[in-house]
Amino acid sequence: MDILIIGGTRNVGHFLTLELLRKGHEVTVFNRGQTPDDLPAEVQRLRGDRGDPGSLAGALAGRSFDVVVDMALYNADDAEVITGLLDGRTGQYLFLSSGQVYLVGEESPRPFAETATEKPFLPAPLRDTRDYEEWLYGVNKAEAEQVLLRARQMRGFPVTTLRLPMVNSERDHFHRIYGYLLRMRDGGPILLPAGKHLRLRHVYAADVVQAITRVIETGIGKGRVYNISQDETVTIDDFLVLLAETAGHPLKLKRIDRAVLENFQLLPNCSPFSDPWMSELDNQKSKQELGMQYTPLPVYLAKMVKHYEGSQLPLPDGYPRRREEIRLVSET
Repeated sequence: MDILIIGGTRNVGHFLTLELLRKGHEVTVFNRGQTPDDLPAEVQRLRGDRGDPGSLAGALAGRSFDVVVDMALYNADDAEVITGLLDGRTGQYLFLSSGQVYLVGEESPRPFAETATEKPFLPAPLRDTRDYEEWLYGVNKAEAEQVLLRARQMRGFPVTTLRLPMVNSERDHFHRIYGYLLRMRDGGPILLPAGKHLRLRHVYAADVVQAITRVIETGIGKGRVYNISQDETVTIDDFLVLLAETAGHPLKLKRIDRAVLENFQLLPNCSPFSDPWMSELDNQKSKQELGMQYTPLPVYLAKMVKHYEGSQLPLPDGYPRRREEIRLVSET
């Protein structure tokens, strides 16, 4: 099949491209080309600005694709543009959405089922805050989903939506798990906000690739929405204990008032999995309809630890301030 991937060559898109090539598909990627990729030369590159309708239209002019995988759709305006451009020019369109769409609506029981978005949006938090940015991201993703659903209902647009929680990956450019490992390795404590934490239910990048390829190769799921998420739900403490045991490092934790950590601007970097904007997704529908089999958390953590310990990587954001973290521990 002839497959277009929009955006996403750094992380999941990289793994997806390699897997599709391995399976014999032809792959084209569209992005701005500002971040160098290390994909094979046989991958065709189209360059342009996703947010510029003219640039996108020019890059796709005269082209049609069996499948389009959109990893860089973030708002309703761009959803209107892409459905117009691809109408009648693709047999299947996969939209990678976010579990954040559940967090911007009125409260629903965790883990969230796919129908939990059928509620009004919460009021916007104060502008110029991180909460507002996270709320806006979720609202924009939800509104993009609504545009795609209307295109499906009105014109039969062949959309399938995959909602993802936080994706853990060896190529995570935020280096979140790597940041935890570095803090364990240096022997100092990991700083956690005191009080209640949301439970963690993430997903491994290889399982996202598995879900996308299952949809592509079966053609099922048009007009449907699927949560893609690991089976395990764990506490932050259980996760860090497992990570420390897997890596063979001692684990020290220090709980500090969240307001103090925020005042020193140490969050989210000192503990990214302490984020209050953390979704928890029910994956049963994907297992029943797509036949998904998720990689166990201990298995993929072992793969990631092996990768990180054998690689030379840049320091994650926030780790250069590690001395400030240690000093704060001694002062509290």
